Amino acid sequence: MEHAKPLPSYLVQRYRGWKATTYEQNQSWYRHLVSEGQHPRAMVISCCDSRVHVTAMFGADHGEFFIHRNIANLVPPYEPDGDHHGTSAAVEYAVTALKVAHVIVLGHSQCGGVQGCIDMCEGKAPHLEEKTSFVGRWMEILKPRFSNVSKIENPADKARAFEKQAVLASLENLMTFPFVKGRVEGGELSLHGLWHDIGEGGIEVFDPKAQAFQPV
Repeated sequence: MEHAKPLPSYLVQRYRGWKATTYEQNQSWYRHLVSEGQHPRAMVISCCDSRVHVTAMFGADHGEFFIHRNIANLVPPYEPDGDHHGTSAAVEYAVTALKVAHVIVLGHSQCGGVQGCIDMCEGKAPHLEEKTSFVGRWMEILKPRFSNVSKIENPADKARAFEKQAVLASLENLMTFPFVKGRVEGGELSLHGLWHDIGEGGIEVFDPKAQAFQPV
């Protein structure tokens, strides 16, 4: 693999610092995680956005969350067509093998993927409409919900509303997976929809009774 390069020096230095301090002070815990395997309480489906720090927000320890990240924290519908489905595979493993008790879909403010979908829906992103755009094809999962926010005039308000629609779309699509639906209906699994305001540090959770996101 002649194209692979050595790790950047700043990452090497950070790793060595972690190994000499955090790891060294918690060796027994890390070895326990290896010998006992992972038993996460929850799966978190979040965006790839580097500003969304899932474990820090919830003070999660190693082994507590099974985390899957993708563009705009989307879950596609259940499609057992023999193709490659990374997100669906992660959901399957978390629910059927790890038997997590919770699946949390975590959306966030200023989501580039969601904004890209808005631009597509408004005819402002021809590059994303190209069949060669992986991002564009992925965001088609969310497109059908644009009608729910299309009449919002303020761009920032529209983006926030559509970011929350992305969370709801994922929750809806999760229930198309038979192994998810069965465990939810059997009381063994619960689904949660959250939206995170990066700048303010806030979290809102979807309340099914109110049919709205409420501050935590």
